Amino acid sequence: MRGSFTDPEATAGHRRARRTAGAVASAALLLPLLGAAPSNSTAQASSADLQRAFADASAEYHVPLSVLLGVSYLQSRWDAHAGAPSASGGYGPMHLTDARTAIAKAPHHSEGTEDARGDSSRPPLLPTTQVPQNSQLPDRLKTLPKAARLTGLPEERLRTDAAANVAGGAALLAAAQQDLGEPLSDDAADWYGAVARFSGADDTATAATYANDVYGVIRDGEERTTDAGQEVALAARPGLRPDTAQLRRAGLRTVSAANTECPTSVSCEWIPAPYTEFGAGDYGNHDLGDRPTSQSIKYIVIHDTEGTWDGSLKLVQDPTYVSWNYTLRSTDGHIAQHVKAKDVAWHAGNWYINAKSIGLEHEGFLASPDAWYTEEMYRASARLVTYLAEKYRVPLDRQHILGHDNVPGPTTSTIPGMHTDPGPYWDWQHYFTLLGHPFPRATTTKTSGGLVTVLPDFAQNQPRYTGCVTSGETCAAHGSSEVRLYSRPDETSPLIKDIGLRPNGNDSTIDVNDVGSRVSTGQRYAVADRDGDWTAIWYLGQKAWFKNPQSRPTAVNATGQVVTPKAGVTQIPVYGRAYPEAAAYPAGVPVQAVSPLPYKIPAGQKYAVGDKVPGEYFYAPTFDTAPHKVVIGKDMYYEIQFGHRVAFVRAADVNLTRSHA
Repeated sequence: MRGSFTDPEATAGHRRARRTAGAVASAALLLPLLGAAPSNSTAQASSADLQRAFADASAEYHVPLSVLLGVSYLQSRWDAHAGAPSASGGYGPMHLTDARTAIAKAPHHSEGTEDARGDSSRPPLLPTTQVPQNSQLPDRLKTLPKAARLTGLPEERLRTDAAANVAGGAALLAAAQQDLGEPLSDDAADWYGAVARFSGADDTATAATYANDVYGVIRDGEERTTDAGQEVALAARPGLRPDTAQLRRAGLRTVSAANTECPTSVSCEWIPAPYTEFGAGDYGNHDLGDRPTSQSIKYIVIHDTEGTWDGSLKLVQDPTYVSWNYTLRSTDGHIAQHVKAKDVAWHAGNWYINAKSIGLEHEGFLASPDAWYTEEMYRASARLVTYLAEKYRVPLDRQHILGHDNVPGPTTSTIPGMHTDPGPYWDWQHYFTLLGHPFPRATTTKTSGGLVTVLPDFAQNQPRYTGCVTSGETCAAHGSSEVRLYSRPDETSPLIKDIGLRPNGNDSTIDVNDVGSRVSTGQRYAVADRDGDWTAIWYLGQKAWFKNPQSRPTAVNATGQVVTPKAGVTQIPVYGRAYPEAAAYPAGVPVQAVSPLPYKIPAGQKYAVGDKVPGEYFYAPTFDTAPHKVVIGKDMYYEIQFGHRVAFVRAADVNLTRSHA
């Protein structure tokens, strides 16, 4: 059991003495309450008054209001998401799960065809393994049907009506309390076991981590405006000490954190990916290495799984498939580690990035990309990334904490197949706040800055996307971390062209998986021009415009280093990987082509710099590690924010300067 709660037994008896006769009596009333629909005060509560809905459900099911609010905050931050399912098929403020319905409604298509290993020194790994369809979903993915049985409310109403959803969550908490043999106390300290059970975790470490987080929210208090514009508040209770001993009676399994590389603030277990030979001398599903001794770790890549937790674990344990370092579970934030940080997982579709990164897969259905992610998974992920970034000295910025959709295609032919997860609905601003590195807000009304950081209001920023369910069909309105780009300061003008994605010169689209003409929260770009409420940036070698009114900015002025082509050249090449020059390769290691992408940077344009690195290549095409070598050249590169994805330019081709706000 992990967390900051100490000496639980010392106060347990005192708490039990405080339980009132009324609370004990309420336990006897619970069975009839759970067997029928709630009274009109709950059933008729308007989702336009969420605070009252919490109070009504608390009274109806005898669950302390602070417990109900704390659990909901850890599930959804009290957002209803207009009835859209989360990444794991959870609905509403209480994240009541109905994954079967979510899976049935989701389209079955891929958002990329990349070779996850991304190394031309061996044939592409394009396995035929399909994401398993789980015929038997675990209980944690079907809490909504149980809530419907307990409350008597229709499942559809629990999915779409916030007040009904809150009532369903209260009924589940009350049922969990009864299952543990605990009375319906009015003291929040007496609900630790029920809160732990509500997480859906099947092991004590995960359940304890979840419950500790809920009680941390209760102690600190919270208030915020939800995505539906509702003001919800939870008063702080700084002295609250829950009865953590209840967890011993919850009947959960014990999971060992042995062999894992995780902080103690998360629940983590070791489920190894296989390093195995198969077929005619082929092997999978990762490479053994010696990082950071042999080569540095520069990046952490954020993915989502495009499937359930159980199905993803089957894939990562398939030696013919691909691999990643960690998987995070949506419902409770539980983490499984599969590949050691010293080794190289095959996850990002670019061998240079793979060799210098750690990959995190977050449980989610990208096939239904207007889904959302639970607060507990965000928090677990942020704790893990903070730990890894400190251990391997990875800067906490958007040039080093990448989405899979920010990883460049290593060569021209690979660009169209690169993946686009976690997509526009991953809340980068909230994530970096949890990382302890929030993006700076505007400190001036000046509009003359040489750099900008993209920073829209996630909830209010709702650009239209298509293709979430059916090709061409408009996606449901949803908060987004991304801002669309135009060829002129006019929303009716064409979108920016991406010749890597569309060599024929066609315009980009607003399809949810088309990253050709959009920027993402936290990314920095050099300013090219300004026109009233519009700002232009240099993007893919072009001047790209986005709406950025001072009254409601979508970007803020920033400072930092930029590169521009050296004087006397008309344009310079751009690369998807920073490989060494030919002279750097020793005998026995085939020289890898330094292949420019189809993009160019014309003279006078500027691009924000993320890092300066030497050309580097990890030669590892065989199961036998004896011939493996890390080749480091003398040529230096700058990583830049070039389009939606990062890219590289040779230091010899550019001048480096500092841009001021």
